[in-house]
Amino acid sequence: MLAAACSKYKYETVAGDPLNTRIYTLDNGMKVYMSVNKETPRIQTYIAVKVGGKNDPAETTGLAHYFEHLMFKGTQQFGTSDYAAEKPMLDEIENLFEVYRKTTDEAERAAIYHRIDSVSYEASKIAIPNEYDKLMSAIGANGTNAFTSQDMTVYVEDIPSNQIDNWAKIQSDRFRNPVIRGFHTELETIYEEKNMSLTQDSRKVWEAMDAALFPHHPYGTQTVLGTQEHLKNPSITNVRNYHKTYYVPNNMAVCVSGDFDPDEMVATIEKYFGDMQPNPDLPKLHFEPEQPITSPVVKEVYGLEAANVMLGWRLPGATDKSTDVSDIVGSVLYNGQAGLIDLDLNQQQKVLSAYGYASTQPDYGTFLVAGRPKAGQSLDEVRDLLLAEIAKLRNGDFDEKLIEATINNYKLDRMRSLEDNGNRAITYVYSFIYGNDWADDVQQLDRMSKITKQDVVDWANKYLGPESYAIVYKREGKDPNEQKIAAPKITPIVTNRDNKSEFLAEVQNTQVEPIEPVFVDYKKDMSQFPAQKGVDVLYKKNDTNDIFTLIYVFNTGTENDPALNLAFNYLGYLGTDKMTAEQIASEMYDNACSFYLNAGPNQSWIQIQGLSENMGKAMEIVEGLIAGAKPDEAILQNLKGDMIKSRADAKLNQGRCFSALQRYLFYGSDFIRRTTLPNPELQGLTSEQLLAKISDLTGNQHEVLYYGPMDEKEVKEALAEHHKAAADLKPLEKKFSVQQPTDQNKVVLAQYDAKQLYYLQYSNRGEKLELAADPEISLYNEYFGGGMNSIVFQEMREARGLAYSAWATLATPSNAKGDYFFYAFIATQNDKLQKAVEAFDDIINNMPESEAAFNIAKEALITRLRTDRTVKSDVLWSYLSARDLGLTEPRAKQIFEKAQEMTLADVKAAQEKWIKGRKYVYGILGDIQDLDLNYLKTLGPIQTVSQEEIFGY
Repeated sequence: MLAAACSKYKYETVAGDPLNTRIYTLDNGMKVYMSVNKETPRIQTYIAVKVGGKNDPAETTGLAHYFEHLMFKGTQQFGTSDYAAEKPMLDEIENLFEVYRKTTDEAERAAIYHRIDSVSYEASKIAIPNEYDKLMSAIGANGTNAFTSQDMTVYVEDIPSNQIDNWAKIQSDRFRNPVIRGFHTELETIYEEKNMSLTQDSRKVWEAMDAALFPHHPYGTQTVLGTQEHLKNPSITNVRNYHKTYYVPNNMAVCVSGDFDPDEMVATIEKYFGDMQPNPDLPKLHFEPEQPITSPVVKEVYGLEAANVMLGWRLPGATDKSTDVSDIVGSVLYNGQAGLIDLDLNQQQKVLSAYGYASTQPDYGTFLVAGRPKAGQSLDEVRDLLLAEIAKLRNGDFDEKLIEATINNYKLDRMRSLEDNGNRAITYVYSFIYGNDWADDVQQLDRMSKITKQDVVDWANKYLGPESYAIVYKREGKDPNEQKIAAPKITPIVTNRDNKSEFLAEVQNTQVEPIEPVFVDYKKDMSQFPAQKGVDVLYKKNDTNDIFTLIYVFNTGTENDPALNLAFNYLGYLGTDKMTAEQIASEMYDNACSFYLNAGPNQSWIQIQGLSENMGKAMEIVEGLIAGAKPDEAILQNLKGDMIKSRADAKLNQGRCFSALQRYLFYGSDFIRRTTLPNPELQGLTSEQLLAKISDLTGNQHEVLYYGPMDEKEVKEALAEHHKAAADLKPLEKKFSVQQPTDQNKVVLAQYDAKQLYYLQYSNRGEKLELAADPEISLYNEYFGGGMNSIVFQEMREARGLAYSAWATLATPSNAKGDYFFYAFIATQNDKLQKAVEAFDDIINNMPESEAAFNIAKEALITRLRTDRTVKSDVLWSYLSARDLGLTEPRAKQIFEKAQEMTLADVKAAQEKWIKGRKYVYGILGDIQDLDLNYLKTLGPIQTVSQEEIFGY
């Protein structure tokens, strides 16, 4: 590393770093990583703390995650109107929880919790919930969030470039002086998150794998969300001590990428964080080193989702020199195109699906492979196939050129990741958390390029032994360990929407240099030209790197032909007279290119992307396959069987079931019949029919979207040479799906055996596009149903603890003939349904009015419009969206101009006009026997739909 000489603040750089990273270390030990990117007037910020679930006290697991939530509750300066009056009550709540967690008598516990609830309600009269989110909205932040893993807790904000000082001031106060308020309603939110996890079989598999590989390390002995017992018995005292111990500058890093002056940025961070006191006695994580695994460690988990199997091998931690090889090995084994698993198992249809990769963490790493069985295939058969691929690594049974291709694809991925501020900044987070030297991160690709086949073989023999793995069998069935956390009775806290701390007022009144909006100009920011008759090109130059994206867009889809996606899937398994399917996959991967085909309801896409220098080769391969695919009935029969198995698996997944129910509610049964092949019809299709569908598709007029480094002339020449389009192409008119009207209330129930339900409230009155209403609707959505500062989030989650996630929006038409529609969503426990629906119905129809909340929402909307930029390939997609609406300029321009003069009365008028008094379809995916059907009948007549009705098969 090189120290910079010409700055008040010394920093380190690394020669050859494409990010031109500066790394500062403040006197108190805080690290600051920064990279300048002037493309948009925004800055992605991450504040990373090197502490996570592994650092939780064994008697109160889940604490790191608790605290992440509590960091949004404010400080002594904000989140309260009178901290001095509030503090005695908060102290009493803390003491009551200490008594509560040590009390075993249920009656006594209930009495203590009642007292906690009562004091919490009184304290809430002084608190100002969600004031942190108001602060972030006031400065125009996007993406307010945080996440906790085993090794880290990271706080996320995307801010305008003129709000650095306010952002740093707020974050500094937040990290120094968090106040634990609103604890018992937030705990209810955490209960909900834990309940959600109980139906997530993938999380169960991960936790079981960690337990098997790390029996003496917190990776395996405890989980990030904590045990149900600990969640029932929290300790605010432990939370406070945890903050004091770990949230210190010598355990933190500020990671930023975007539009700023580095000297000004570091000076601001120093100003607000520089006098934070370090902890010279940071606890070291002590654990007994794991002993080698000499025979497979077997675990089983049960859940409602489809069966699968995962195998894992223990690896050294992130800073071990072998990590470079482990990443290469992961891609040699599986890369989504041409790895051993890709070609030997997925391409050969030996399993339903399989994958593998190396996972890195500071203390240990893991090498994982996993697979899903075909119909009639056992998990042990999948296990044996996966082990056979691992054996090929140990035996050197792979082509050495796969390593070189992997390096090229890593370079492509690195190039692509540098386009985005979020990717740039998160790279710093991982470097800090893993304890890497940034110079080593920068030089990783150079080191990787020197890795040989023998290195891979030696590594595989050292770490991927034939007996040194753990295996988790995920079986279908009721989880015998599942226990829903019972919901305590809580009194909704006071929202105090109109209250405002002096701190918030000060931030709002801060004068900053305004950023003037820049709206996309389709005449200047892109171009159009014909490639030939019936093929028009939408062109946007990539001035950032050498990556291209080429998309052929056809105005037809599954509403015209529900077999299109099957035809596209089938094509991916076929070869031509010149190349086998395996050769096609390998050649594309060697050239750092990829392709995919996809059919939506009304449009289909053929997309090719990768390194620009290889675009011609990639086009030849893909178009050669489209024009000359060799049919194979055995492959097709296998594919049909796999699709039917995948369809059955989808019905076991809560998220997939809810997506199917939503589609049914929005578009109706006729749409599902038009766009979905029933299994018998799927079985009847032949190779000749499917390949004819692709041939017919390519005989139609289409548009080409190009984003890449070539100039227009080069693109036109490339299309003339490599794009095999007929001279006489048939015209296609784009059609749009029509959504279902809601002329009466009704309830639609779909069965899913879980303790938590998904609820959707949908309404479509058939109102057509009214562009003049864009500003009022945008502001209504921001105020009522947008982010964490919205009425919905405050009422449903913060005040009442009724849902982990809740939102609502009035969606505008996507085309000139489309409809407006309103929909609202909740994920909550079955026993909270009535309270949740009644609360939602009340705030939807009787929208709470708050001048203060409105001003925050208005400020947030305008600031976002000032700093939003439509760049890169988004210009092309934005143009297409505008064209569908019959527009020649973006809608945002009108919204920005009119929103500045709008008032709360305008939002209320919009609510009265567009929202109040609607008829609804209430869709619920849940365990019907747990629902209060007598209550649901008061909402409307009940219809129960089968899985076949909502999925279409």
